[in-house]
Amino acid sequence: MSAIDVVGKYGAAAAAGDLEALAATLHPDAVWHQPGANQLSGDHTGPEAIVAHLGRFFALSNGTFALETESATESGALVSTTVRFTAQREGRPDLDQRGVDIFRVDGDKIAEIWLISENQPEEDTFWN
Repeated sequence: MSAIDVVGKYGAAAAAGDLEALAATLHPDAVWHQPGANQLSGDHTGPEAIVAHLGRFFALSNGTFALETESATESGALVSTTVRFTAQREGRPDLDQRGVDIFRVDGDKIAEIWLISENQPEEDTFWN
């Protein structure tokens, strides 16, 4: 399976909100690098920690968090995707941003993920 196919399975699971299928795409030692200065920022290691982290996006947004992969490009074990993510929280302007997610694939599992948002300060304000 190519790296882009592995990331495609991850993206389909994320779009469907299927965290069990998403976890199955992750390497046992996978690391998720969440940028910013908010309550979700930091590194999360292993499928269980990553799924718990993603669950916080859904919990904090009362289930409104959504992620859509718009495009993907592959270079060996690295895959870059452009994404759009949205969420709503009471008392805050809606979050609606685009970003770039970069994946490093090891075999048929995602080993590392880096996220880049188009407006990190705005995202920080939303999640804090």
